[in-house]
Amino acid sequence: MYHLKTCFKGKLRVYNNNFFAIKGDKNKMDLHKQTNINIQEKSNLIWAIADKIREYYKPHEYGKVILPMTVIKRFNDILAPTKDKVLEVYEKVKGFEVKDPFLETASGYKFYNSSKYDFQKLLNDSENIEANFREYLNSFSENVQDILANFDFDREISKLANSDMLYLIIEEFNKPSSYLGADKITAVDMGYIFEDLVRRFSESYDEQAGAHFTSRDIIYLMTDILIAEDRELLIKGSIGKTVYDMTMGTSQMLTCMSERLKELDKDADIKVFGQELNPETYAIAKADMLIRGGDSNNMKQGNTLSDDKFKDFQFDYIISNPPFGIEWKVEKKAVEDEAKKGDLGRFGVGLPKISDGQMLFDLNGISKLKDTGRMAIIHNGSSLFTGAAGSGESEIRRYMLENDWLEAIIQLPNDSFYNTGITTYIWIISKNKPEARQGKVQLINASAMCEARRKNIGNKRVDITEKYREIVVQAYGEFKNKTYEIDGKTCESKIFDNVDFGFNRIQIESPLYDENGNVVMKGKKIAPDTSKRDYENVPLVEDIDSYFEREVKPYNPEAWIDKTKTKVGYEIPFTRYFYKYEAPESSDVIAERISIHEKDIMEALNRLFSKEEN
Repeated sequence: MYHLKTCFKGKLRVYNNNFFAIKGDKNKMDLHKQTNINIQEKSNLIWAIADKIREYYKPHEYGKVILPMTVIKRFNDILAPTKDKVLEVYEKVKGFEVKDPFLETASGYKFYNSSKYDFQKLLNDSENIEANFREYLNSFSENVQDILANFDFDREISKLANSDMLYLIIEEFNKPSSYLGADKITAVDMGYIFEDLVRRFSESYDEQAGAHFTSRDIIYLMTDILIAEDRELLIKGSIGKTVYDMTMGTSQMLTCMSERLKELDKDADIKVFGQELNPETYAIAKADMLIRGGDSNNMKQGNTLSDDKFKDFQFDYIISNPPFGIEWKVEKKAVEDEAKKGDLGRFGVGLPKISDGQMLFDLNGISKLKDTGRMAIIHNGSSLFTGAAGSGESEIRRYMLENDWLEAIIQLPNDSFYNTGITTYIWIISKNKPEARQGKVQLINASAMCEARRKNIGNKRVDITEKYREIVVQAYGEFKNKTYEIDGKTCESKIFDNVDFGFNRIQIESPLYDENGNVVMKGKKIAPDTSKRDYENVPLVEDIDSYFEREVKPYNPEAWIDKTKTKVGYEIPFTRYFYKYEAPESSDVIAERISIHEKDIMEALNRLFSKEEN
């Protein structure tokens, strides 16, 4: 076992006598600011290349060419130093039935290209550039072929060649300023470049860029919270962990989680798995994984809800930002069929409204957590309260709370995402809560923990910088009813019992009277007047009958409870718990303000009429 000080080199913070949070190196920039000027310039340059095809492609179509070309150029430049070695080995093994291990060893990566061509040699033969380019692409290893297939790039090659644009595009990407080798552009930087390009292409078509990726400041907060309570991870000198993202986009959440775990142990064995619906972003994710040296076979393309590629898999960590407010009509049959399996499927607990499938991802994630697993997932506010008692949404919340898996919910600052300014939350779900957290849920209002950006990116106007992230992690780690202050801003933590969020929904009936004013009987029972039917939500901690006698009977002495219709529900009224009363302005202050406005208006009118008379 390594000594903690030696193993972590002073990067751990201690809150409440627990080692749990990683503090960044103060000599480095905040992690979410790793995209420096040079990287932004690289992204701008690639976007400028895209603009050269405007005669043949509309702006929202640029990605069909530029994204695969960027991936191909990245592969080209990374493989350049070992190109000659690969060609030498290829001549020796080209007749072998199994060649990949030899060529991968020669390239230094889990992929290779056995063509004599590179971007420069393609330009040397302009007359045959289309045929040579296709030969070059077909000479990549099969794992790269799969990436290119998901871009559906073959069709675009023909279009570019027929319009005499193929040579120009390759020429632009071959300029020194377009170099994308790993010695100059790190994997993290490359991730930023892809994210920026996807955002620009999305915005040009008025698409939701946030559907493709989540900003790094949010991801790092999620990762720090996920790791915070993993004491075993901090104590052991060797780490073996699995991480899954069910809506991985360009896989940057997986990348960041790996980074965090590697900070704890550079020799850690971290395996990441992800599924993505969009073929293009899946291709980017797989390319990124290949270059990083990971197992690209763990990247899967398909619809997580209707085509689960990781059935029967279980993971240590899950980190995800699923779409919210999106219909699941397309997946309806597959989801409902699986729901009928009950405990043998993922969705037997309950199904949310067809208009918003975000909570289906909670169920998918829970089904894939190990008994010691932890999940961080982003939701909008509707998941907190949507759905009456007995509804799918309420039953999913009930499932989490009655199994004691919901650990914490953290409100993020508004305007934190590229595609929306609405209020969002990080839900922390744990299959193995520490003893102190058992039977309880922590709510953290971190809505003020941010600083304004100098330049907006879409709807993203604020960043959760390192100092604010540390406050939120501290609030989570200390697990107290406490308010934290920094720069005149507050972060508030509140602890609740699971049962505080539960209620009995009771159905209250009143007698039905006939035209003569007599009570109508149905057999031996009084018939209820459905027009007067009412409902009350009674906290689970309170006796239903006592509540009824106190809150209903005094106002409706003839009322009764139909106890056969009582349903248990759960909701989390986050906003109400953190509501701060502000006294309204006095009438005198309001009157004074109105008087000032009236005076200004009269003066303006007098000036206007005075000019007209003159």
